[in-house]
Amino acid sequence: MTDPNPVLEGVLTDLAALTGRLDDRVADLPDDPTGWRRATPAAGWDVAAQVAHLAWTDVAAATAARAVRGEQEKAAWDAIVMVAIDDPAGFVDAAAAEGSAVPAADLLAHWRTSRADLAAALRALAAERPGERLPWFGPPMSPVSMATARYMETWAHGLDVTDALGLDAQDDDGLRHVCHIGARTRGFSFATRGLEAPTAPVRVRLTLPSGATWSDGPEDADERVEGPAVDFARLVTQRAHRDDLAVTATGAGADRWLDIAQAFAGPPGQGRAPAATTTITTTEGAHP
Repeated sequence: MTDPNPVLEGVLTDLAALTGRLDDRVADLPDDPTGWRRATPAAGWDVAAQVAHLAWTDVAAATAARAVRGEQEKAAWDAIVMVAIDDPAGFVDAAAAEGSAVPAADLLAHWRTSRADLAAALRALAAERPGERLPWFGPPMSPVSMATARYMETWAHGLDVTDALGLDAQDDDGLRHVCHIGARTRGFSFATRGLEAPTAPVRVRLTLPSGATWSDGPEDADERVEGPAVDFARLVTQRAHRDDLAVTATGAGADRWLDIAQAFAGPPGQGRAPAATTTITTTEGAHP
């Protein structure tokens, strides 16, 4: 077994801090329409459904991480995939509904177990089989990529929860993980809509909550995207409309990208309309 992967450990540490903050927000909520059963901006999803979805995806990811280690684990992963194949348009909502149809205390305990189990599974895969990728609903992913994707999705669904509860999101510089996926999925944002991505490179330069700068892309690129990291994260996870965010684009390709930016896998998300719209599609969370 190799030494711990420092990059993976860094992402898992940030993910644990993020999930811990969200846990603190929901742990003492009443199990009623003022708390766990309160509607969130995702149409048809209450707080419980958001947490149930996070737990379900953690379980699926942990199962995928173990699928490369033996036939029994692979069979468990294949069973998850078959559910998705049988109901590609509805399995995400169905899993969230099923997972949330339990007492809130049981759901919270399940989520705590699932996220700890995922971290252990990713560490084990990275240590026992360096360079191995785990299967997923899209392309196979490295443990680091999966942990980063889990950060992105947990942040996005956690934002739905805090927005519903009227709470401050308490963001920190872990947002760089969302920004990383947002920048790296530029080509996918076009491809999932059947569009050809512009070939000109884009420099992304964002200000993190601490005031530090996060950047991606060639420094000398003519096309640029700039603004607060939190606004870019909201844009690429489609949690806010571009018109309501302080993210700017220089260049036609960069400008077009910001109109369709999508950090999550799956079909094109419909996003949110400008200012105060409270409904979005929920399929974006299934395949980070």
